[in-house]
Amino acid sequence: MEASPTGRLVATDDMAVVLAAALPLVLFTAVERSVAGTSGFPLDDAWIHLHFARNLAEGAGFAYNPGRPVAGSTAPLWTLLLGGGAFVAGASVALAKVLGVAGALGAAVLTRRAALAWGAPPAVALVAGVALLWAGPVAWGALSGMEVTLAALLVAGTLAAHAADRGVLTAALGSLAVAARPEAALLLPLLALARPLTPARIAAFILAPLAVAAPMVAFSYATVGALYPATAAAKIEGGLLGWLGGVHEPLGMTLAARPLAFTREWADWLWRTHALLPLALAPAIVLAWRRCGRPLGVVALALVAHPIGMALLAPYRGPGFQEGRYSIHLLPLAVVVVAAGLGPALRRRAAVPALLAWLALASWALVPAAERYAWGVQNIDAMQVGIGRWVDANVPRSARLAVNDIGAIAYVSRREVVDLMGLVTPEILPYRRQGEEGVIRFVGEQCPDYVIVFPAWFPRLTARGDLLEPVHRVRLDRVEVSGAQEMVVYRVARCAV
Repeated sequence: MEASPTGRLVATDDMAVVLAAALPLVLFTAVERSVAGTSGFPLDDAWIHLHFARNLAEGAGFAYNPGRPVAGSTAPLWTLLLGGGAFVAGASVALAKVLGVAGALGAAVLTRRAALAWGAPPAVALVAGVALLWAGPVAWGALSGMEVTLAALLVAGTLAAHAADRGVLTAALGSLAVAARPEAALLLPLLALARPLTPARIAAFILAPLAVAAPMVAFSYATVGALYPATAAAKIEGGLLGWLGGVHEPLGMTLAARPLAFTREWADWLWRTHALLPLALAPAIVLAWRRCGRPLGVVALALVAHPIGMALLAPYRGPGFQEGRYSIHLLPLAVVVVAAGLGPALRRRAAVPALLAWLALASWALVPAAERYAWGVQNIDAMQVGIGRWVDANVPRSARLAVNDIGAIAYVSRREVVDLMGLVTPEILPYRRQGEEGVIRFVGEQCPDYVIVFPAWFPRLTARGDLLEPVHRVRLDRVEVSGAQEMVVYRVARCAV
């Protein structure tokens, strides 16, 4: 049977979006090779996911140290996906990058289709898909080993399902997006309210989130003693979730200072992603509401509420932190809203120059983004990966390591780790609330064989020459993502505090 012209056009436009990925992927990979000399990850956190994934694939369960299950991932869906891939093909940097790129491609194709479904002209929808791929944070996310393109894929799929008024699928995909990036939870009430609340719709938006969240909450409670993962308990700096966890701060900070700071950072991050994006969003949201009504208009409010919600609920750094890793999942929504709101207003003669200008500005922003990505890879490979190799070559297999960056060091060396930040060692969290003296006491009680930390983070601990003997150090010439310029390996001379 011959394919219909419409079907051929859809396939052609989807293929054009996929082919457009060559520009950012080739650029980022070339700069990475030039700066770092290797293929790696720009964050140590990516190695955490990969370490969990390898343990899963090898039958050790959702555990960082085999035999001790722990809810140590705020993106468990990505960790499980990596685990499945590792079971089939083995854990590797290449595996994480292939899955990340696949997520970005899928997100771009679904963004194009969602924009078209919400009323954007075909040419505008096509540019919307390409523009998503050409956004620096998305290209970064595709190659970072992080969960962000999976979350973007699920959000884009949610928008496409919502456009077709498929309530159950919308609720299911939106709920899965939360398991990939918890900040996506803000979308769920807006999606529910965007159409009339029938009994079926109410049931879908209650049962789907419960089905996704219940196993995560139960596992967190069983292994961490909290309703959320240890990663959240260790990182949250305030807000409602912080208050529930015992982290109290001045009310003015929670209700005013941080929401204002996060809103400014959100606008700045949007500008760095694309110079026209923060300028276009306000009129685009208004026009999207006018053209598409409540179904898209209500959901578009997430672009306004995101920084405020982050600040009030569970703040840890801001919306632009680490290339916007907590915000990238909303870029498909931003692109769809701009395409559906402003796209139909473009006159035929002005459409081509306007779309070309949008893509030109997107490609212009890719170059500095690629440089930041490459230097991030260089930092992690030179420091954490390098120390992991040193440990593997010089430290007994039975040694226990107390570390403040658990990713690459644990993955490369395969030594047991005690996490001084609490991401996978939740027992330290009460000690951390007592400041560095509490950490020193915890190290004394745990009695690891080696301590590997940034001295700048633990000045009193690392000054204890009676306890720690430095045996290896790495110092970076340029710091892009590392927590400090120098990391040192200390042999523990004695454990008494």
